[in-house]
Amino acid sequence: MNEIKAIIVDDEDLARMVIREHLGAYANVRITAECSNGFDAVKQITHHEPQLLFLDIQMPKLNGFEVLELLTHRCEVIFVTAYDQFALKAFDVHAVDYLLKPFSRTRFDEAMAHALRRIAGGRPEPAEALKESMKKEGPLSRILIRDGETVHVVPVETVSHIEAQDDYVEIHAGGKKYLKQQRLAELETLLDPHRFVRIHRSTIVNVERIARIELYAKDSHVAILQDGKKLPISRTRYDALRDLL
Repeated sequence: MNEIKAIIVDDEDLARMVIREHLGAYANVRITAECSNGFDAVKQITHHEPQLLFLDIQMPKLNGFEVLELLTHRCEVIFVTAYDQFALKAFDVHAVDYLLKPFSRTRFDEAMAHALRRIAGGRPEPAEALKESMKKEGPLSRILIRDGETVHVVPVETVSHIEAQDDYVEIHAGGKKYLKQQRLAELETLLDPHRFVRIHRSTIVNVERIARIELYAKDSHVAILQDGKKLPISRTRYDALRDLL
């Protein structure tokens, strides 16, 4: 097998050292980066494009699943964690394996055997599996946005409204605007339907940010946000919005 690039992501030095030592037995595996947090992981994975990723789940700032959400590069993933409650979600996103700390060398080799078979097949699991798993988790509490090498973490309660921009969404939060590559309809399925409602084919609004609704023309209304922003409400969406207010 050709050389395999691997990246280790864990906020514990000892955990990274153990994986590094175990990988020493695999001559065709080269560790291209080690990361202690999710932000650095996104940057290094984007830069190195590894075939194999060892990924901790519970980390400061970004957890392992959030790291995967931000990636455009797909690779085989072995989760390495001290917490067993994430196992089902790990396999929902088609991870290669789930190593529970502390793990034995034998258990590590089992995971590697599985990973090497999948890499040889050349077909990393698609991002759709992660999207489906996220829907099972319940409403988003924060929205992750990549801007080059920068990652913005936007709490949903700060979002006033979201507008469609072709294959992107423009998220208005805290007086700022963020562009995220995602369809409005897809993001809508991940938001709390009791807080966020589609008022137009191209607009979702946070009902807690609405100051009032005004009649704009015959049978036409606009939502006036607390910051004075006016958003048109389509006739077909007016009843749904009114029911939430």
